[in-house]
Amino acid sequence: MSSPESHAPDDTGWRHPRKASTLPEVYRSIAVPRSASVARKMFAFAGPGYLVAVGYMDPGNWATAIAGGSAFGYTLLSVVMLANLMAIVLQSLSARLGIATGRDLAQACRDHYTRPVSFCLWLLAELAVCATDLAEIIGTAIALNLLFGIPLAWGVVITVADVLLILMLQARGFRYMEALIVSLMLVIGGCFIYLVITSNPEWAKVAAGFVPSPEIVTNPAMLFIAIGILGATVMPHNLYLHSALVQTRDFDESVPGRREAIRYATIDSTIALLLALLINAAILIVAAATFHAHGHTQVAEIQDAHKMLAPLLGAGAASMLFAVALLASGQNSTITGTLAGQIVMEGFLDIRLPPWLRRLITRLIAVVPAMIVTIHYGASGTAQLLVLSQVILSLQLPFAVIPLVKFTSDRAKMGALASPPWLTHIAWTMTALIIVLNVKLIYDSARAFLL
Repeated sequence: MSSPESHAPDDTGWRHPRKASTLPEVYRSIAVPRSASVARKMFAFAGPGYLVAVGYMDPGNWATAIAGGSAFGYTLLSVVMLANLMAIVLQSLSARLGIATGRDLAQACRDHYTRPVSFCLWLLAELAVCATDLAEIIGTAIALNLLFGIPLAWGVVITVADVLLILMLQARGFRYMEALIVSLMLVIGGCFIYLVITSNPEWAKVAAGFVPSPEIVTNPAMLFIAIGILGATVMPHNLYLHSALVQTRDFDESVPGRREAIRYATIDSTIALLLALLINAAILIVAAATFHAHGHTQVAEIQDAHKMLAPLLGAGAASMLFAVALLASGQNSTITGTLAGQIVMEGFLDIRLPPWLRRLITRLIAVVPAMIVTIHYGASGTAQLLVLSQVILSLQLPFAVIPLVKFTSDRAKMGALASPPWLTHIAWTMTALIIVLNVKLIYDSARAFLL
């Protein structure tokens, strides 16, 4: 097994030698056969993409997709598709960075930027991790309330125990954690296949919804939800996470070996994110077919959606499966969110904390605002907090995407594994789109506030 202190052969363009992995307990712990069939190699690399993909179907996605589907029907399906296509490109760049340089995105930022800039990027990344964790906590608490009648405040407290589950799985081996993630994704997918079939959507309108509409930009209310969907889908913490997770594979560190690793890691994340696209689209389709089609255009709370599903669909199992899928979604996202928190802190600050302590800190930071909102504002407050957390994530996104695209296009840092010009152009175009949409959102929000 390779040492995490070893240098990549073309590790030039960086100011400092490469540091140890931010996940040393699982660094290069999964063997990759050097001479094997394509299928075996794909299986060896399969896993990190699914851990990343769960962040694209977390409870924050549910809140924005339900709000968008109930208010605007199928119109925002084009945003869901665009956001997932952007995610596929950006996650491929994240994997490329980790494999080519042996650094995750947080470590790369710390090496490249001055200390004040790096510190500001760390604060923004921590804010994104906390916003993500907040959505996961609220989603899990809502699911526990719907399934077992546990009060929301107690559900928030129970989520702290998720940290123990993560540590137990990681102690048994990273493959166990990946297997749990994939299993829960299949549960979510199965539940929504049933819900889509039961809701009987108008498929012609579904197909039309995947065609972008100018109204998305001109309608401030629609744009707010659209940017929330963008923030819930292309999540900043996933870019840090993926660049570290790909280093759990013990691939050949020669240039051809790393090029092959990039190819298989990209296949892994693309397949996983296409599955996430189907699930995200299914959530919005169910909301549009069930609520918008029946005149219920103000369904923005997950609890209300759960309550109304059975009467509208005439299927008693619909509400239960909805809650089961929500619980699976919250648990899945919890695992990856806390891993991202560890990567961000250790990568930016070069601080080594015991994994249990770092993950407990991440969870407790998010628990406090969740408890305050739950106790004082109840279910409606948690719903608004869910959507707001996704908009915050979208506003943080450029601060992770710009360094990622910059590093992966730099031949001095990446050597022969730098992104080809066509991929760099696509990535910069996506970055510009994200920035323009965020500026538009800030302008509309400020204008509404002043008027």
